[in-house]
This record gives sequence, structure tokens and C-alpha cells, in this order.
Amino acid sequence: HVQLVESGGGSVQAGGSLRLSCAASRYMYDNGCMGWFRQAPGKEREGLASIARRSGAAYYRDSVKGRFTISQDNAKNTVYLQMNCLTPGDTAMYYCAADHVGNTRYSQLDSKAYQYWGQGTQVTVS
Repeated sequence: HVQLVESGGGSVQAGGSLRLSCAASRYMYDNGCMGWFRQAPGKEREGLASIARRSGAAYYRDSVKGRFTISQDNAKNTVYLQMNCLTPGDTAMYYCAADHVGNTRYSQLDSKAYQYWGQGTQVTVS
């Protein structure tokens, strides 16, 4: 079992930045990946970014390309999401997710690709 703990959320003014962190409780499978998702009230959960553990290859949702950057520190089993130029539309609960089996069936921005989820961290942009 893998536990994921997010941190770094909070309130920020439009145009500001936040850096989210997600620490995994154990070593992650090399062929797996980590992802960031968000869910706003009344909306479906959407995939924002993912990063492959072995290669570091990253994928982004079009709406966050150029503003959000995903990165990882494999030695610390931690993944980050740097968010810049935030707008009120970015207000949501942000979740970290882990694929520990090396999913090849679903897109890395599809929630079905992930087996483990964090509890979420709230981001509010005003």
C-alpha cells in the first residue's frame, strides 16, 4: 500500500504562484508515474500533469501548459507541481496520484491510470 501526502496549498491572489508537494510513503515502481489532478465544486476531476518516474517525461493538460511544471525527486519519493500565473479558475482541491503498476491502458491524465490517491490540498485563487 502507498500513502500519498500533499502539501503546499493555500490562498493566493490572481497572478501569484504556489508549489505543491506530494510525498509517497514508499519506493515507487520505476515503470510507474505520478500525476496531479484537481476537482472544483460541481465539476469532474481533471488531470493536470504527469511525470514518468524512470524517464522524467512529463505531460500536461493544455489549459496549464506554460503555467504549471511537474517535477520529481526520486530519492525522496516526492513529486512537485509548480503553479504560476494562477487565476480564479484554478481554484480547486488538488490531488496527487500514483501509478505503481506501470499502466499502459489509460492516458496518464486519466484518473483510471492511478491506483493511489492523496487526501488533497486546497488551492484558492482570488
